[in-house]
Amino acid sequence: MKKKCLKRAGAAALAVLIAAAGFTACSGKEEKQTDGGTEVVLNEVAHSIFYAPMYVAIEEGYFAEEGIELTLVTGFGADKTMTAVLTDQADIGFMGSESTIYTYAGGTQDYVVNFAQLTQRAGNFLVSREPVENFTWDMLKGKTVLGGRAGGMPEMVFEYILNKNGIDPKADLTIDQSIDFGSTAAAFSGGQGDYTVEFEPHATALEEKGDGYVAASLGEDSGYVPYTSFSAKKSYLEDHPEIVQAFTNALQKGMDYVASHTPAEIAEVIAPQFPETELATITTIVERYHNQDTWKTDLIFEEESFMLLQNILKDSKVLEETVPYEDLVTTEFAKKAASQ
Repeated sequence: MKKKCLKRAGAAALAVLIAAAGFTACSGKEEKQTDGGTEVVLNEVAHSIFYAPMYVAIEEGYFAEEGIELTLVTGFGADKTMTAVLTDQADIGFMGSESTIYTYAGGTQDYVVNFAQLTQRAGNFLVSREPVENFTWDMLKGKTVLGGRAGGMPEMVFEYILNKNGIDPKADLTIDQSIDFGSTAAAFSGGQGDYTVEFEPHATALEEKGDGYVAASLGEDSGYVPYTSFSAKKSYLEDHPEIVQAFTNALQKGMDYVASHTPAEIAEVIAPQFPETELATITTIVERYHNQDTWKTDLIFEEESFMLLQNILKDSKVLEETVPYEDLVTTEFAKKAASQ
């Protein structure tokens, strides 16, 4: 049994995941072969232009080239994505790796291991109700901000930035965490809050409607942070290494494309993933992410990044003791994909 190094806030955030894992410890998802290749179900935490390299890999046919028939499901929250992985509704999860720390620290036997890191900066933006010139973080004192779920990366990175700037997240402002993931932009348009923290395309959509204005990039102000990664149960990695390698190879091709093409070219490729968003808007968003160095050039999840993540968890009071990097991260697949 792993050390119980999770504080109450973190434990409560993902207690349901640990319970789910207890009922599925002996289950295994049968590998399915179709005419299009090996079937792999990927559950993503959200459907966002923030994850452009993955959508490039899908739209350019890189998964098919690697013999994978990919089914993409959106979980709408790391807790739901992790539940899907633990209960074998998904083979691979794409989410903040803090969720893998929570389930490991909670004692899950067949815990979830990170094998590929996609983003290296936060992908959300602080949106104000009125245009703000020369924004500084102390402008949030006394204000109400629509935030994220306690224990989730969006909220923890936001609080990490506040702490870096000498602002007490509990005493100096009000962070409203009562609104479901994905619904904060609509609530902000409806008049709730002075500021909101939004992913794309919601931040740009608020600007286009005149309902909000991007005041700051959390990705720029937090620095390099291992924000989202791909993970799977330890048993899946052990039982299907060839599938995981093929999956990682396809992702690396997407990373290579993004690193060698313009935002306009990337936007055109991923546009089918966002049929309700104008190409010009997609291009604007891709350029915004490109300019802040959002995406890694490889998928290798370095130990230094993992330790930074755990320091953020400690600062947020959801983790007491660090968990072993070598247990929760494998770089085998990413290194091989990068060398090809």
